[in-house]
Amino acid sequence: MIITLKKNTPKEEVDKLASQFESQGLRINLSPGENYVVFGLIGDTSRLDDRTIAANKWIENVQRIAAPYKLANRMFHPEDSVIDVAGIKVGGNEKIVIIGGPCSVEGDEPLCNIAKEVKDAGAKMLRGGAYKPRTSPYAFQGMGYEGIKCLNHARDLTGLPVVSELMSADKLDEFVENVDLIQIGARNMQNFDLLKAVGKINKPVLLKRGLSATIEEWIMSAEYIMANGNPNVILCERGIRTFEKYTRNTLDLSVVPIIKEKTHLPIIIDPSHATGDWKLVESMSLAAVAAGADGLIIEVHDHPECALSDGAQSLKPEKFKTLVDKARKVALAIGREI
Repeated sequence: MIITLKKNTPKEEVDKLASQFESQGLRINLSPGENYVVFGLIGDTSRLDDRTIAANKWIENVQRIAAPYKLANRMFHPEDSVIDVAGIKVGGNEKIVIIGGPCSVEGDEPLCNIAKEVKDAGAKMLRGGAYKPRTSPYAFQGMGYEGIKCLNHARDLTGLPVVSELMSADKLDEFVENVDLIQIGARNMQNFDLLKAVGKINKPVLLKRGLSATIEEWIMSAEYIMANGNPNVILCERGIRTFEKYTRNTLDLSVVPIIKEKTHLPIIIDPSHATGDWKLVESMSLAAVAAGADGLIIEVHDHPECALSDGAQSLKPEKFKTLVDKARKVALAIGREI
């Protein structure tokens, strides 16, 4: 971090600031100029708040050289992280992982049927929402714990690890016991108490990008989880809110190379929520694979027209299989496998 003091700052103020930063374990490279004094702070500046520092009347400018996240930063962890989800490896040069299943768990038999179908098509994990955050309080809110039991049954039948969304810390023990990859949804990306809670467990966490979150805000949410002791974070881009109305959200595929440059964490893409339209899911999935994504999470339903949530963006099993077959060819073209 570089801090520039205003012209003619008194020496006693310079000394006071130097002592303040040194007391926080930082080393100081002091560059006195004819008109300005510049502090170069060396060490872990992640705990420093730029705005608090800039509030000092003698400070002209505060500029970070390194990003405020340390644990997620590729600068300090140059090797790709590979996250183990019940034996399925996500990230690095491992295979691209396909996750498929319904938006909401709607019953034991329908879920088990879909689980078998997505496995036959090439999926390595099963997704399904037991607790559903919905915009309308009158919409289907999920089956709750009964849905979790359905996911367990589907896993027993197929061997697929299960992915489901945790909405509140009071259900954490239930998820630790029953869910292989705990999803933190877009609406909870900055629920910092929830992030701290999943940071204290050892289960892998799938962290979705918030509806209007910047990339740095998203990575900082991952940092919350990692700073509390859990390094097993997978990022998920699911589209962001823009002015565009032709799609549910705007899928930002540029985040794939950016995340891989800035962090060592795996990133997967959710083209279903990003587009909101099943007709767009295949093309965006292929584009995501070509861009270097480590996986896809796709909504699949036997009867989308009857789905209790998000039927419009769900693929039928035969279309899902076609997508996976095409994605394999794209993966091979860039030296990867599905």
